[in-house]
Parts: sequence; structure tokens; C-alpha cells
Amino acid sequence: MTELAQWDSFYLIVGGAAGALIGLQFVVLTLIAGRSVQPAADAGAAFGTPTIVHFGAVLFLAAILRAPWEEVAPAAILWGLISFSGLAYGVITIRRMRTQKSYEPEFEDWLFHALLPLAAYLTLAVSAIIAISRARECLFAVGASALLLLFIGIHNAWDAIVYHVLTNDRKTEGAERDRDNEAGESDEI
Repeated sequence: MTELAQWDSFYLIVGGAAGALIGLQFVVLTLIAGRSVQPAADAGAAFGTPTIVHFGAVLFLAAILRAPWEEVAPAAILWGLISFSGLAYGVITIRRMRTQKSYEPEFEDWLFHALLPLAAYLTLAVSAIIAISRARECLFAVGASALLLLFIGIHNAWDAIVYHVLTNDRKTEGAERDRDNEAGESDEI
């Protein structure tokens, strides 16, 4: 279908960016894992894993929409499945954000980890439903959703890195200072 063929370059760029960012996330998490203060698993499930899921969704969307489909319907069915999976995962993420005890989410966290991803996946779902009758407009909606998920992932990855570097460095410094003070007091006794 010529409508899909016109999007080749877009999805080549967006898909490549998503794939590269997934790899970069693994590198960063490997580096963070070597730190003395470890992040809590419940916070990672609420804030870290969704970032990889969003990047993966963008990568999968790019792969679907670069395939040589004869018509938009098969692609719409697949991006519809991605959207419904994303919506379900969004609900799971919200539950995890509410139940984790390691960090008190702020408005920005709710916006980028819950509301915007749900909006992106909902846009995908609606576009999948009406893709047969309005293919051109729906492809713009899918492109906007892919970009939104990519930028959400970039924001969340950066936010997590800044949190781990700045907050955990302060926790590590405080813990080391406390140990040094305790060692000094025990030497005086």
C-alpha cells in the first residue's frame, strides 16, 4: 500500500532510535548495578521496566509498519494488539506505582509513567479501529503515538538516571559518613 510506503523513512529512524535506546538502558542498568546503594525492585518494576516496554512497543510498531503490506488492515490489527497490550500494561504500571514503597511519585511521574503512555496507547487503539476507513489520518496518529512513546521513554530514562546518580550518591555519601562517624566513636571508647 502506498500510504504505508510513504512512512518508511520515518519508521526507519524511529525504530532505530528505539532499538538503540533499549541497548543504552541495559548499559546504564549494568553500571548502576555495580553501585553500593541498590535500587528497590518494586520501584524498578514501576518506573524502569515500563521504559523498556515503551521502547519495545515503538520498535515493534516500526517493524510492523515497515513490512510490505498490500493493505493497512493486517498492520492495523497488529498495532491494535500492541495498543490493547499497552493499555493493560499501563493499568499494571499504575498499580505498581501506587503500591511500591521506595519512592513517592510526583505529578511529573504520574504524567510520564501513567497518563501520557495511556494516551499514546489509546490513540493507537482508536486508530486501529478506524484504520480501514481513514488510513491516511490513522497513520499520522500511529506516528504521533510512536513519537510520544519514544519521547516518554527518553524522559523516563533520563529521569531515572538523574535520580540514581544524584539521590543514590547522596545516600551513599550519607551512609559512608555515618559508618565513619560510628567507627570514630568506637575508636574513642
